[in-house]
Amino acid sequence: MDIIKQKLSLLPKLPGCYLMKDNSDVVIYVGKAKNLKNRVTSYFRGEKTGKTKALVSNIANFEYIVTSSEKEAFLLEINLIKKYDPKYNIIFRDDKTYPYISLEYDKYPKLEVVRPKKNKKRKNVKLFGPYPNSYAAKNIVNMLNRIYPLKKCKTFKDKPCLYYHIGECLGYCHNKIDKNETDEMVHEITSFLNGNYDEITKKLKQDMIEASNKLNFEKAKEIKELLDYISKVLEKQKIDLTDNVNRDIFNYFVYKDFISIQVLHSRGGNLVERNSYIYELNEDKLDVINNFIISFYENSSDLPKEILVPDDIDTNLLSDILGIKVLVPTRGPKKKLVDMAYENAKIKVKEKFDLIKNDLNRSIHANEELSKLLGINIHRIESFDNSHLFGDYTVSGMVVFVDGKASKKDYRKYKIKGNAKDDYHLMIEVIERRYSRVINDNLVKPDLILTDGGIIQINACLEVLDNLCLDIPVYGMQKNDKHRICALVNKDGKEIEIEKNSDLFHYLEKISEEVHRFTINYHKDIRSKGSLSSKLDNIPGIGEKRRKELIKKFKTLTGIKEASDEELSKIIPKNIIDTLRTFLNEDN
Repeated sequence: MDIIKQKLSLLPKLPGCYLMKDNSDVVIYVGKAKNLKNRVTSYFRGEKTGKTKALVSNIANFEYIVTSSEKEAFLLEINLIKKYDPKYNIIFRDDKTYPYISLEYDKYPKLEVVRPKKNKKRKNVKLFGPYPNSYAAKNIVNMLNRIYPLKKCKTFKDKPCLYYHIGECLGYCHNKIDKNETDEMVHEITSFLNGNYDEITKKLKQDMIEASNKLNFEKAKEIKELLDYISKVLEKQKIDLTDNVNRDIFNYFVYKDFISIQVLHSRGGNLVERNSYIYELNEDKLDVINNFIISFYENSSDLPKEILVPDDIDTNLLSDILGIKVLVPTRGPKKKLVDMAYENAKIKVKEKFDLIKNDLNRSIHANEELSKLLGINIHRIESFDNSHLFGDYTVSGMVVFVDGKASKKDYRKYKIKGNAKDDYHLMIEVIERRYSRVINDNLVKPDLILTDGGIIQINACLEVLDNLCLDIPVYGMQKNDKHRICALVNKDGKEIEIEKNSDLFHYLEKISEEVHRFTINYHKDIRSKGSLSSKLDNIPGIGEKRRKELIKKFKTLTGIKEASDEELSKIIPKNIIDTLRTFLNEDN
């Protein structure tokens, strides 16, 4: 603590970021401050509780970076959190961008659900969204495709497809289409996706009456079902706003040790979606909500025109960083939206609190129980499993659990490069590759390695770790004849029994099932690509290089079949394309 006291006395009263480190020099928390001296000093004054107490007890040193402004500190903090992935920071992760509905309106109007890349603009394409619920977005696209004869196929066929014969496509591949007709469809669909359902509803009612008059009751019933779908599912709560501005609304509610964040999406005067997030709170609530909003739009290709937030949020800072209006409404319908987000956040966290708390407590308790059982302080566990088919398509998988929770961003797949066929040599290769990289790239070491097997895998791990001069405990998850975990096995072959139905038993089962699932899924993927590779080997003109490029680009035979000549020509010549299509048709 002496070095901390010395550094505290030297802290400047300037804006910046601070990095808290443990006794292994690992960054465990990153924060920002308008006044570094006041903020950092506050950690070491007064009584702390909960995770803040745990954080402070693990601080062995700290560093700080002075910035020229609070905005600069804000942006630096976000980048430092991404870089170090600190244990005590809330990490706002989202593996995917939100889906949008894409309306292509060039020669052939087409609707599809897409996840657009940031800053990537497409010509003659309108995007509508976001739709946090991808299932809802797909349902809307399917419904509009039934109502309008849009282009359905990815590539043009040799003859009109089924969609043309049932009236759900105009036959763009063979017929000359009047542009006025497609322009009218694009206008109606655009109006609908902007929240005006009246035009389509009126059209469907006319079609239903016409079908009924022609005694086509089956068609009339189908249209009636579409009308019901619009009224029950798509017709969301109407917001009494006089504009058609796209806006998002944020609010939050703190309950015990958790923060609940609610995001409402208003499009064209309609409240179209809401999204809920709940995190364990171990830092300043305003820092959390500010960082959340910035992270929320990090991968977005289509920002709203306006954001509404509660009155304790720094609107100038957010507006400056995002480049859009950030407002605090004080009255009227906009204020009601912010209040609605608050009530939803409050209801959500209270509704789920017991479930979240129990699950969190069980994970933490199981991790503590495992630490006590093995006599080591466990923060990070890395577990391995292998899979192969009669010695072919051999792979390994590694899953990671941090403080009792799966850390999926740290999962790793290994395609076996050598000729290893048995578990011992498989583990030798995988452990060598994994922990050589841990050393070379200065990655975080695990506190425990678990193998999904017994003494053979343990000995293989220890042999490699010994050669690398790494001292990491290794245990095997021993299973009974019902393939359920019954004990942990140490390097001496001694079995440590696990009490069934205990939190630790369920925790180890969870790790075992997760590493098995992850590895098997990778194995299936490799096998399917191997099958595709063997089929492509039979086609003249497609060598190893072209085969690999085709597999990487199109993934499956279906993907290759549906690819256009233009797409294929980027990899193989025109004459080979004809050969490929002939072969695939014969194979089919």
